[in-house]
Amino acid sequence: MHDAVVAVPPPINEPVRSYAPGTAERAGLKAELARMSGECPEIPIVIGGQRITSGRLVPVVMPHAHRHVVAHFHAAEPAHIEQAIRAAAAARRDWESMRWEARAAVFLRAAELLAGPWRERIVAATMLGQSKTAHQAEVDSACELIDFLRFNVGYAARLYAEQPISGPGMWNMTELRPLEGFTFALTPFNFTAIAANLPAAPALMGNTVVWKPAESQMLSAWHTMLLFEEAGLPPGVINFVPGFGHELAPTAVAHPDLGAINFTGSTEIFRSLWKQVAAHLDGYKSYPRLIGETGGKDFIVAHPSADPRAVATAIVRGGYEYQGQKCSAASRIYVAASVWKQLEAELVGTIESLGVGDVSDFSNFMGAVIKQAAFDRHAAAIGEARETRGMKVLAGGGCDDQDGWFVRPTLLTTDDPTVRLMRDELFGPIVTAHVFPDHAWSEVLDLVDRTSPYALTGAVFARDRSALVEATSRLRHAAGNFYLNDKPTGAVVGQQPFGGARASGTDDKAGSALNLLRFVAARTIKETFVPATDWRYPFLGEP
Repeated sequence: MHDAVVAVPPPINEPVRSYAPGTAERAGLKAELARMSGECPEIPIVIGGQRITSGRLVPVVMPHAHRHVVAHFHAAEPAHIEQAIRAAAAARRDWESMRWEARAAVFLRAAELLAGPWRERIVAATMLGQSKTAHQAEVDSACELIDFLRFNVGYAARLYAEQPISGPGMWNMTELRPLEGFTFALTPFNFTAIAANLPAAPALMGNTVVWKPAESQMLSAWHTMLLFEEAGLPPGVINFVPGFGHELAPTAVAHPDLGAINFTGSTEIFRSLWKQVAAHLDGYKSYPRLIGETGGKDFIVAHPSADPRAVATAIVRGGYEYQGQKCSAASRIYVAASVWKQLEAELVGTIESLGVGDVSDFSNFMGAVIKQAAFDRHAAAIGEARETRGMKVLAGGGCDDQDGWFVRPTLLTTDDPTVRLMRDELFGPIVTAHVFPDHAWSEVLDLVDRTSPYALTGAVFARDRSALVEATSRLRHAAGNFYLNDKPTGAVVGQQPFGGARASGTDDKAGSALNLLRFVAARTIKETFVPATDWRYPFLGEP
């Protein structure tokens, strides 16, 4: 590598393709969906660049057509985790010694491949394997992932350039070293971009990674791994270990060389991992970094001055896009009575009109929930609402798992704002609303803050500026991503760094420099050009 102080390409957000009728992009995606639907790859374990088969094949199905198997993956055993840790250690010396610009080039190339020839492939895999509509797959697996790859390089450049001042006769430096050990990345089913970023972000900073994708995201995860290889990622930097978390995680977490856990998933699993780390604390070489983005029970609050149509649109998009399977999805709604009176009928009509079905049919607004267990949980919650005093099903409520795991977008109301469905995360297309008297604005803000243990996203709608100011102050700790007159979903890399606190995680803000700092250990270096040769200080002299 040359000795120039290089400038990385300025990151820009990837434009979103519309896939509108008559466009070439729509035709291309349709063709890719048809082609990929006819395939059924056998997904291997990838350790140190080598394809490994365990022989324990697990099917991957389309949630919206669950008899259609789109892939099988070889489920790894704990021994494969041990092997992947060794491969990560072997790759670490060369990878961390490489100039950071060379590491960055791998991920910048991946971004350009995804923006161009790989786009339809990753989008189609996300649609088929995770039941995302074309728009949801586009903003996730194409745009957001491209943004992560580009912006993280820009953030890394800024972090490496931040240096201390130097006094006369000395030179002070700070280097950001990768962590001393491997990063264990456990990734979720719902976002292809997050699943890719969790191993890619630490790798950019010189770490080597053991990546366990979610079983139900395996199709797009596999194509993402192939994308990284095509971009020039050296063997062993990211080791792809498909399998079941409860079987594989204990081996990784107990290893003395664990450097970090990078996790997105449920609060319960993250707490379990934290407890496992605590139990092994005496055996680690260094204190592991624990980075977690977990659950959410995200809110929309509508002040009496709110625009009713804006609130209704936010509920539909924020609550039902991708079947509500977003940690940021709006699931508890507090609406002033005067606003509710204006929006109720239109909102119910809109929800009832939403198309639900095969995502390859571009007229559908929603697909299926991810698996049978999720379907059963949502059906039970709707049944619970029907039987709970003071609750009503205003829209939706239908569930059908004959061909796909379909749950109709459901709107509930409750007289009691503390019922379980206002507290617990459901992770599905179920929104519960509580209508409050216009004069109870202040009391409702307290209610929003204390009802749920989560603090991920939230939105406040008001045209009255004083109401927005009051809510912003009173709900300061209720959401890590806080929206004024907008839905609480759709954070954009470089614009709204994402993450929450309380039971929602460690608030390490994916899509920002703050996140990358979690994967480095700083070393301060001081060089004195002409060192002192006399130990005596002037004050020791005789008067």
